[in-house]
Amino acid sequence: MSVRWYPEDLWQHTAPVLPGFTVEVLPRIDSTNTELMRRARAGQTEPILLIAEDQTAGKGRQGRPWSNAPGSSLMCSLALPLAPRDWSGLSLAVGVAMAQALQPTDPNAALRIGLKWPNDLWLTDDRKLGGILIETANLPQARRGERYVIIGMGVNIQPPVATGSWATRPASLQELDPRWSAPLALAQLLPLVVRQVLEFADTGFAACVASFARLDLLRGRWVHTSDGIVGQALGVGPDGALHIQTEHGVQTIHSAEVSVRPQNMPLP
Repeated sequence: MSVRWYPEDLWQHTAPVLPGFTVEVLPRIDSTNTELMRRARAGQTEPILLIAEDQTAGKGRQGRPWSNAPGSSLMCSLALPLAPRDWSGLSLAVGVAMAQALQPTDPNAALRIGLKWPNDLWLTDDRKLGGILIETANLPQARRGERYVIIGMGVNIQPPVATGSWATRPASLQELDPRWSAPLALAQLLPLVVRQVLEFADTGFAACVASFARLDLLRGRWVHTSDGIVGQALGVGPDGALHIQTEHGVQTIHSAEVSVRPQNMPLP
């Protein structure tokens, strides 16, 4: 399936705030994150948006596969040198920008797209719409704290074809509006994501806490983690950590440690 991406428009809107920025579209690649990591290790660390029409080995957090068919998903990675004061919460900040960009525009419409900590976009019926995978690489002669950050973004545009069981049922943008396409979604979210990432470098996640709270689909719900913590999600702090009220007190969970799933049963 041929897709027109309008890379010139994407470049024109982004290059003024990211000097040296380029846009590249590949018809087929194993993974945009993996390709940019290869390039970074070879010394190519300029700001870039890499778009894939087909990924043969797309991946999510903890190495989970990201299934796709050409034209059915948005699959891209934004990479740039970054030196934030604190890296904590970057995936949450990116999620806020993506959810805000893709939300239905009707001001009277109820919230349809929310965030499931730490890196997933969900519809409000608990189905997964997209995900974020952030990886970093060392930079030669880097400033203190500076790394090359690769922000992988995947969004289901069309309803995914069933290929076995899913841990979380999938959703798609075209369920909200059949006019959505992968190029339109990218054009909508890229400016907000770039602005959010650059602001994050200056302010950290603390400036996003209130915005995340409005989109937080776990807050107030019973959850359990992969390392056995069970309790009620209380929201996230200024460092992006998830706070869970358990029978033993409030536990603070960091994104690298657990995955979180809603659980409807109360504390034992």
